[in-house]
Amino acid sequence: MELQQLILEAWNNRELLKEKKYADAVRNVIEEVDKGRLRTASPTENGWVVNEWVKQAILLYFAVQPMETIEMPPFEFHDKIPLKKDFKNLGVRNIPGAVARYGAYIAKNVIQLPSFINIGAYVDEGTMVDTWATVGSCAQIGKHVHLSGGVGIGGVLEPLQASPVIIEDGCFIGSRCIVVEGVIVEKEAVLGANVVLTQSTNIIDVSKSSPVEYKGRVPSGSVVIPGTYNKDFPAGSFGVSCALIIGKRKASTDLKTSLNDALRDFNVSI
Repeated sequence: MELQQLILEAWNNRELLKEKKYADAVRNVIEEVDKGRLRTASPTENGWVVNEWVKQAILLYFAVQPMETIEMPPFEFHDKIPLKKDFKNLGVRNIPGAVARYGAYIAKNVIQLPSFINIGAYVDEGTMVDTWATVGSCAQIGKHVHLSGGVGIGGVLEPLQASPVIIEDGCFIGSRCIVVEGVIVEKEAVLGANVVLTQSTNIIDVSKSSPVEYKGRVPSGSVVIPGTYNKDFPAGSFGVSCALIIGKRKASTDLKTSLNDALRDFNVSI
C-alpha cells in the first residue's frame, strides 16, 4: 500500500520523481513485476482486474531511467530498459535471438525461441513462445500456452484503465495470429493460423443451428478459424473478416496436441 501511494503521488506530480524515495518506489514496483509478485492485471473470482497503479509505475520508470548502452557482443542496444538476465536460475530456456526486457515476468519451464517479451508482461509456467512471436507490454499469458511462430500479442500501457490481452491457461495460438486491444482468450481455446482478434472483431459461433456472436472474448475451449461475413456498403456487398468458432475442443484431445490434430476433429485444414 505504501508503494501504491507513492506511485499515485508521483503520477499526479512528476516533480516528485526528483526525490529519491519516489524514484526508488518506481524501481521497486518494476522489480516486483519482474519477479511476478505484482501484475498489471490479476485474475479474480469475478474476472480480470487491471491494476492501473502498476501500469503508472511502468510509465514512470521510463521517466526515471537514463538511456544507456547495453553491450552483448557482438550485439549492442541503446535503451532505458535493461534486458532480463539469469535465465538458468529462473529455469527458463532462452534461445539465442530471444529478447525479454527487465520488468517482464517469465516463469520456470518457459521456452523462449527467438522472440520478444516486453516490460509488464506475465508469461506463466510451461509456456512456449515460438519463433518471432511478440508478447506486448502488460500482456498476460497463462500456463502451458503455445504461442506459435509469428504470433502478435498486443501490448497496452495507456489508457490506464484499458485491459491488456489475456491468454488463459492451456491455449494454442496458431501461426501468425494477432490478438490485440484487450481481447481475452479463455482457457484451452485453439486459434487456427491467421486469426485476427480485436475488440471490434465479430467472433461467431457457427457450430449450432443458429449463429451466436461474441466480441472481445473467445469462450473457453473454443476452436476458432478465420472467416468472413457479407456486409453492405454504399459501393456494394463485400466480405469482412471475422473469426468463426467451429466447435469445442474435445475432452479426449490432449492439451499438448498439435493444431492440426485439434482442427481435424472438425474436418478443417488450414
